Amino acid sequence: MTLTLERVTRTVGGQVHIHPTDLTLENGTMNVLLGPTQAGKTSLMRLMAGLDVPDSGRIIWNGSDVTGMRVQDRAVAMVYQQFINYPSMSVYENIASPMRLLGKSRAEIDAAVRKTADLMQLGPMLERKPLELSGGQQQRCALARALVKDAGLVLLDEPLANLDYKLREELRAEIPNIFAEAGSIFVYATTEPEEALLLGGNTATLWQGRVTQVGPTPQVYRQPVDATTARVFSDPPMNFLDIAKQGDRLLFGDGQSAPALGALAALADGRYTAGFRPSHLEIEPQPGDSMEFTGRVAVTEITGSETYVHLDHHGARWVGLVHGVRDIALGQPLSVYLDPAHVYVFAEDGTLIAPAAYAQAA
Repeated sequence: MTLTLERVTRTVGGQVHIHPTDLTLENGTMNVLLGPTQAGKTSLMRLMAGLDVPDSGRIIWNGSDVTGMRVQDRAVAMVYQQFINYPSMSVYENIASPMRLLGKSRAEIDAAVRKTADLMQLGPMLERKPLELSGGQQQRCALARALVKDAGLVLLDEPLANLDYKLREELRAEIPNIFAEAGSIFVYATTEPEEALLLGGNTATLWQGRVTQVGPTPQVYRQPVDATTARVFSDPPMNFLDIAKQGDRLLFGDGQSAPALGALAALADGRYTAGFRPSHLEIEPQPGDSMEFTGRVAVTEITGSETYVHLDHHGARWVGLVHGVRDIALGQPLSVYLDPAHVYVFAEDGTLIAPAAYAQAA
């Protein structure tokens, strides 16, 4: 089975929600839609499901054009952030409800419900009501109802967003194995780069209604095609710095300069944008060659074992993610250090020119 979107667009009230988009999803794959709020993730999923009809373009399911087909007539299931279960029904009846609508026999329903409940670790809870379950178990019930009818396409719109941290981590670890066994096409929308990396599979990054890149998740993360994709696939967002290459020096336009080291030495003279992730910004000198910058501390956020340090670097806000609890006074100057191997280089139009050396080697 294959789902193909051919130049689909969607406009609502004169506002473009989806720009012309081509996308192909294969059977048995996990496909993550990654982007900030209002990037177009839900709009794209609604087109895939048949809840909305594209203004132009076609949707092809397993070789057949289903662009105008009703959602009821498609082999599709969808799970939302909210725990959409029937409170008056048992877990068994909740899971069974889609199969009853399909007119399946009692034996088929029972076998499918018990198999899916075991897959979702709900076997001992089939006689309970949803409100007698924990939040994670309620979402498992909603997931089970989506999986039980053996839909060829399962759409999950930020399904873990309303769970607490522990439950999210638990389900994130289990979901790839659950979906691998089910064998459908899965599309999972999230705003969190970390979640995309944990889920693996393929990732499509979205920004303002455009798909900026599609590919295996580690590849999109390590080698973003442009600065927009790099910004989307980094949390906190990637730091940027306008630079000029002149001979064997990098000029930062604020009187600072540094040797053009590593892959940066091979750049032609000209103007570029350098990008680097918060985790690669250090506050202590590192062994080997590194570039030193000076900024002013704006905010610090302690997250337990790590500290986010927000710096004002000549009007640009940078974020560094450093290990340990750091007591850094606000407003003070602070030197930070960056290994050139962790620098991405983008042209002035945002196109990637040189991936970070560490990403090429990974």
